[in-house]
Amino acid sequence: MSYVNLLIHAVVRTYKSEATLPTDDRIKFLYQEMWGIIKNKGGYLYRINAMPDHVHVLFTIPPTISLSEFMQALKGSSSKIIKTKEGFENFKAWGEGYAALSKSIEDKQKIINYIINQQEHHKTEPFRKEYTAFVEEMGLAFDERDWER
Repeated sequence: MSYVNLLIHAVVRTYKSEATLPTDDRIKFLYQEMWGIIKNKGGYLYRINAMPDHVHVLFTIPPTISLSEFMQALKGSSSKIIKTKEGFENFKAWGEGYAALSKSIEDKQKIINYIINQQEHHKTEPFRKEYTAFVEEMGLAFDERDWER
């Protein structure tokens, strides 16, 4: 028997990081759709929260699927569904790519709290600064050209 726990904190941006997601209860439709996609792929959703220009998701993925395949399904399926839903008329697409970082199970509650507090966090921290720091936490350099994709 294999024992695997792949805990992933991912951030998905809207196209060009434009504020196109609703900020009221209609966003719950996106949460439900993403939760269903994650579940159908054999993952487990710990937490999700969105701002008008991005979504944070903390989830596990099974060892039978690659992260890129998982994220392609999450972004592609959710985009197709929400484009037809009332309240998402301004949504064009997800931005190119995503940022995802594997996390220790010991960090799970800390990340859950961080995701829960996104609205408060972004009163003082611009998303661009948060996203750049997230990429740099991975030990990678942020490419400014990605912001416009």
